[in-house]
Amino acid sequence: MFKDLAGKRVLITGSSTGIGAAAARGFAEAGARVVVHGNSSKAEAKAVVDGIRGEGGEAHLVLGDVSRTVSAHKVVEEAAAVLGGLDVLINNAGALVKRARLADIDDALYDTVMDLNVRSVIAATQAAIPHLKAAGGGAIINTASIAARNGGGPGAALYASAKAFVSNVTRNMAKEFAPDNIRANAVAPGVILTPFHERFSTAEQLETMRLTIPMGRLGQPQECVGAYLFLASPAASGYITGQIIEVNGGQLMP
Repeated sequence: MFKDLAGKRVLITGSSTGIGAAAARGFAEAGARVVVHGNSSKAEAKAVVDGIRGEGGEAHLVLGDVSRTVSAHKVVEEAAAVLGGLDVLINNAGALVKRARLADIDDALYDTVMDLNVRSVIAATQAAIPHLKAAGGGAIINTASIAARNGGGPGAALYASAKAFVSNVTRNMAKEFAPDNIRANAVAPGVILTPFHERFSTAEQLETMRLTIPMGRLGQPQECVGAYLFLASPAASGYITGQIIEVNGGQLMP
């Protein structure tokens, strides 16, 4: 469907599990050359790479902590080196870290959540821009969240606010990078069954969320992939920038 993605050089941060891993497989199936990134989940990231290679696709593994600026820059440079440049950057790394009531948020938790969800996007993008310019343009796709619009669930104030930052900085990126033929958009998943919810949501919480979804079910990681492929494809979305695509089964209709 997205034939123009064949041969495109794609880095996906946070692609060892969940939506990022599904996106890595989806881009590889479209013929893209993919760098899978992980940090603490090294074994899972390697499994994604091995799976793609086993299906005849091209994938490479790069490890590093993108919540730190120097390390994030290094991850991007390693990815660009192994691919010979970059055409697409997907800033997918992020996490709730833990649920905490506003009164219980301390500086350490604040820094951890903001560094992982916000600093990573800024730092990786900084490093990727020269490579995207050298390629004559490209696409940046950030992973936002339904929480950016609805405030998130109990104990998710920091995460939801960080994702709101991601959504808004995406719009600014679109304006800043348009003269260089670089489009910036975001995908905002709703409640998707990934390790994120395995760690942070109880069965009761998931059922409560399910009841608010018109489609009557929770999403699967692969159901987000089409949005990333669409936004990466110049043929499909060449006149689209600064947009947030909501993938949530109708739970939120902005």
